[in-house]
Amino acid sequence: MKLGRNRPGRKDQTRFALALASSVLVLWAGAAQAATGGLGATDGSSTAAAQSQASEGTAFTPMRWAGATWYGPGLYGNQTACGQVLRPATVGVAHRSLPCGTPVKFAYGGRQIVTKVIDRGPYAAGKTWDLTNGARRALGFEGTDRVLYAVALSHARSDRR
Repeated sequence: MKLGRNRPGRKDQTRFALALASSVLVLWAGAAQAATGGLGATDGSSTAAAQSQASEGTAFTPMRWAGATWYGPGLYGNQTACGQVLRPATVGVAHRSLPCGTPVKFAYGGRQIVTKVIDRGPYAAGKTWDLTNGARRALGFEGTDRVLYAVALSHARSDRR
């Protein structure tokens, strides 16, 4: 008779890793919200109309290339670092140092949007931007790639890239 091992199978290990990653993200989101004290909250209605209002009369830096990723699934319902509740349709972007609410223009694949910084990130090595799912869809962005971006001149001094 062969004795079985008391080690978890690959499925159990994968489930554990996913649960651990989700827990870390939830804890991180709570810590980021606590660190900002909820400052810079937005109304959560990031629509195309709000984007066009942000670009009217706003001067931007010249367009530059930078690496970008996207985020969202697993974080929906949580608050961003700027105090907004993240939803699947939220249009926004995460940046490590630009102030909350900074307007940023993005171009990718012949499409263009203007959105605001609503979160901190990305946490992927070598990337400058983390697009929300709504911003990703508006640009037709998939996965990880390079995007053209320009920061509103009124906030450009904070962009040290």
